[in-house]
Amino acid sequence: MTEMRALVVDDEPDLRELLDITLSRMGLEVDTAEDLAAARRCLSGRSDYALCLTDMRLPDGNGLTLIKEINRDHEQIPVAMITAFGKVEDAVTALKYGAFDFVSKPVDLEVLRNLVRTALKLRQDDAERSATTAKPAPSSASSRAGDDGADSDDEKSLLLQRLIGQSDAIRQVRRTIVKLARSQAPVLISGDSGTGKELAARLIHDLGPRAEEPFVAVNCGAIPSELMESEFFGHIKGSFTGADADKEGLFQAAQGGTLFLDEVADLPLAMQVKLLRVIQEKTVRPIGGRRELKIDVRILSASHKPLKPLVEDGTFRNDLYYRLNVIELHMPGLAERRGDIAILARHFLDNIAEQWGEPARTLDESAIDALSRHNYSGNVRELVNILQRAVTLCDGDVIGREDLSLGDDPSAGPQPAIGRPDDRSLDDYIEDVEKQILEKALHEAGNNKTEAARQLGITFRSLRYKLKKYGID
Repeated sequence: MTEMRALVVDDEPDLRELLDITLSRMGLEVDTAEDLAAARRCLSGRSDYALCLTDMRLPDGNGLTLIKEINRDHEQIPVAMITAFGKVEDAVTALKYGAFDFVSKPVDLEVLRNLVRTALKLRQDDAERSATTAKPAPSSASSRAGDDGADSDDEKSLLLQRLIGQSDAIRQVRRTIVKLARSQAPVLISGDSGTGKELAARLIHDLGPRAEEPFVAVNCGAIPSELMESEFFGHIKGSFTGADADKEGLFQAAQGGTLFLDEVADLPLAMQVKLLRVIQEKTVRPIGGRRELKIDVRILSASHKPLKPLVEDGTFRNDLYYRLNVIELHMPGLAERRGDIAILARHFLDNIAEQWGEPARTLDESAIDALSRHNYSGNVRELVNILQRAVTLCDGDVIGREDLSLGDDPSAGPQPAIGRPDDRSLDDYIEDVEKQILEKALHEAGNNKTEAARQLGITFRSLRYKLKKYGID
């Protein structure tokens, strides 16, 4: 078995000894350094460290300098920063500089062990990929999916299968996701509705060292405010009326893995305060609980609303914003990647045929041209909706422009085909009209169900019931 070795950099002898003992008990050989100069000597002698732990403030400089140097010269070594208690800004700065993760003083040994296990898993994954580097040239199918030559190993092959396209914008997203998967830094995924923000979050999780642990996604706008604390943190039986049994919260469900907070802008201010505390202290207390539970969860979040204006008008906390937005990943809309529309359309048509058990359809040139020119307010989700409608309306195996129901206005969304009331029952006609109103409201709200319910003047629960009734996704 290959010897695993760690580098500990800290000017406090007692802390160096504690870290040495803890890591040694985990089966690691440990080198220690009291300052930047000693750390550089260690790194010049060997570059195969499985992990480096460094203090922020050192006698001859700053730990951030060491992070930058390791990321430049030894990018395969995960670096974690040791920060002073309460110095959240130091931790955020370290993550922005490329730190893998951070641990606060006084060091909680359970938190430290979780960090080390995640780092070792990352190095193990790197070693396994290195062992399988030599492989046949990518297939033509892979090339069609958007292989740019840099996406040839196992990680990138997975990306090519799930994040489709050849545009510069989507290639950059793929490259960024691979880098983000190696870090434990919080990531804010921005982009309009339907651009694939949850897909990006899943890829960051699946390509990282937490891949074998849970990925838990939650739409923050879909949880009633009075139930939010219970949903996130859980509760103890009898803690309130209706609490008939202990309930595990979302943080506990995601233990060891990733919690994806979708539409994080919809969190009420009171919940933002509680979320910030959990992220900083890495503990949760269930409602009615008497003790804090330690959590080891990576936080990814997303919003189709720009958060900075919400911070400026006071509806989103500034400290939470900077804690979630350590690194931002922008998901481009179809307007930024029009060259991918034909590739995506063919891919989704194949999926629809398989899911519906129907013959595969193809697009003629007029349909491809119309799809490429269409203004997609709903992005990829709207494209899928258009194609599903086209498959339903198309009489043959070839979809033409007229089957797309885009209307004369290229910026108009897909319109449902509503018949006259005299050729169907009144109930059927009313249901069709109601379905059209629901789809139009969703379209205008950018597929934000909370906003659509508000515009329609109905409750979110009522909207959800109606969407399920009519099979609207």
